[in-house]
Amino acid sequence: MRLVVADTSPIRYLVRIGKIDLLPHLFEKIFLPSVVADELRHPSAPAVVRDWMQQPPGWLEVLQAADIDDPALAALDSGERSAIALGLSLKEILFSSMSAKGPPSRSAKVWRSSARLASSAWLQSEA
Repeated sequence: MRLVVADTSPIRYLVRIGKIDLLPHLFEKIFLPSVVADELRHPSAPAVVRDWMQQPPGWLEVLQAADIDDPALAALDSGERSAIALGLSLKEILFSSMSAKGPPSRSAKVWRSSARLASSAWLQSEA
């Protein structure tokens, strides 16, 4: 079973470009940390994203993530840290759009994965 833990950026941008429905074709289940779900529902999030989060699809599950007290993750925001924590606790694939401030090997690998998916979705939306 292909499962994924997402942070805010991939979900936010796939919703904004109308390609969020690509995810269930790639993964059977998407897990969001509750911190990430809160960010997607926040008043500063785009209206289309807040509206989408009002009735999330059945393939999306929001879970509470444990806090990680790791100095290497201190530069990351709470959504990124919670996605890492949830991914580690579930031992699932981590799909996130982390900043370059994160742990070098992990952030580079994960960032490339999310950038490829977002780029692919955007290109398909332009076709």
